Amino acid sequence: MALPLESSAFKDMALVLGATGLVIPAFAALRISPVIGFILIGIAAGPFGLGQLPWLDWLALSNPDSLAAPAELGVSLLLFALGLELSPDRIRTMREYILGLGSLQMLLCTALIALVLLGFGLALVPVLAMAGALALSSTAVGLQLLSASGKVNSQAGRMAIGVLLFQDIAIAPMLLLIGAAAGGSFWGGLAKGILALAAVAVAARYVVPPLFLQAARTRRSELFLAAALVVLIGSAATAALAGMSPAVGALIAGLMLATSDYRRQIEAAVQPFEGLLLGVFLIWVGSGLDLGALAANPLPVLGGAAIIITVKAAAIYGLLRLRKAREGVARHVALLLAAPSETGLIVLGAAVSARLIGGSDAQMVLAIASLTLALAPLLGLLGARLEHKTDPGRGDAIPDNSDGGTRTIIIGYGRVGRLVAQMLDMHDQPWLAVDSDPDEVQRLKRAGKPVVYGDARRPELVDKLKLDSAKAVVLTIDDMHMLDMLIRRIRIANPDLCIVVRARDADHAGQLYALGVTDAVPETVESSLQLAEAVLVDLGVPMGPVIASIHEKRDELRGRIRGAGAAPKRQPLRTLRRGVPKPD
Repeated sequence: MALPLESSAFKDMALVLGATGLVIPAFAALRISPVIGFILIGIAAGPFGLGQLPWLDWLALSNPDSLAAPAELGVSLLLFALGLELSPDRIRTMREYILGLGSLQMLLCTALIALVLLGFGLALVPVLAMAGALALSSTAVGLQLLSASGKVNSQAGRMAIGVLLFQDIAIAPMLLLIGAAAGGSFWGGLAKGILALAAVAVAARYVVPPLFLQAARTRRSELFLAAALVVLIGSAATAALAGMSPAVGALIAGLMLATSDYRRQIEAAVQPFEGLLLGVFLIWVGSGLDLGALAANPLPVLGGAAIIITVKAAAIYGLLRLRKAREGVARHVALLLAAPSETGLIVLGAAVSARLIGGSDAQMVLAIASLTLALAPLLGLLGARLEHKTDPGRGDAIPDNSDGGTRTIIIGYGRVGRLVAQMLDMHDQPWLAVDSDPDEVQRLKRAGKPVVYGDARRPELVDKLKLDSAKAVVLTIDDMHMLDMLIRRIRIANPDLCIVVRARDADHAGQLYALGVTDAVPETVESSLQLAEAVLVDLGVPMGPVIASIHEKRDELRGRIRGAGAAPKRQPLRTLRRGVPKPD
């Protein structure tokens, strides 16, 4: 049955989707986290905003509570994606920062914030829920700022990311404890929750991979997306049936799938919906804030925000200095992580739903969290500036091998891709291959090859391969149209990355050079040179002069092709050929 255009449900849906479509690109263009925009939209469209003005009530939500279900799905999707990011290799590589620094930060900040809140006469249980939520920091804002400034692999970046990853891991037990506290019996609820999460973990580890295998065999992206949504909703529903937040079930499912062959393709499948549904959640949170009431008495909110930022920044700064971090690094990380996060809003929302926090306390803490979250980008930029002033010119980039960084990425592991991988192995060059044949990927994984499943037709896949930290990317796929799209996308996102591409012939290679590849290797030219080399050797010409002439002819042809493509010259394969002797 068609939904009437004049219905309130249609109006609310159009308002939320329209606002989401405007906020994401607008704030992305400004290089500001869209989290702030979503909260502001929610405040304006909520019952305490434009709805109070009769001539603007058409811009207000008719029933904000109707957003609760899609908001919960958005939260579950966000934590599912966070779980997928937490691969064991990443945790193992950064264990010093994650388990050491991250755990200390979480415990110290929670304890200090709890002491401050207890001083205002609040009860212990809501204080612990609020303190734990406010101790979290924004992963989205932190990673965005570090990536934009090129600091991801710096000492400050590694320390900040380690803390953020531990906080992401800590969300699961926090939500589990909140769910258990909401029931009649804490220990009974806790045991029930642990059993439900164990069931989710076992299913994600042993039952779900065959489901993704069947979806991958169809080569249809919509079926892969459907499989991902079945896992997401099933894990969330299992947690909800056990009396917990659905988000904790989704997080556990994501954690278990982080080692799956299909991890990157799952990330690519759900990525388009992640920002949209998270926006619905933040609009729903914003719609519950009564700025009028808060404006009548603004000092508690402003003072609370100042106290939270000061306490967290001082605690993190002290921890880093005790761990011998440089002055500038400690200042940068302390300010970058000083503000609460969007995941903190999720924990607070779960506590409010569980009736652990209510009334004016809920309004106050949500307002403080929202205000400080809005300040997070500014605090991060200030921290980066302080580091630059305190430690000028200190280049401290650290190679990142935790998740494909500093490897060569091979897209297409067929006949050509295999040979490239073999040659990289001969020279001890690490690599990671992506192929779209799920059965072949499983066979290669059993043989110990670093090959993962991925469909290169999905543009989101490129974003999940972390090419910004790769040494080079090799494209061996046959589809010319897909190859062109991939090259454009990779080159726009990574202007300095070495891109080596298999071309059909000289004309095709010229087109690829025009798109910005570092090297294009035409099959017809290479086969002709190999034939000429074989003939010359069989005719008795000495091997040395033959190889030298072949190299000269290859360079001549490559120069001609490059000129025809009108591409800027790039130093070919700088990173791969370093230390590899040239043939005689």
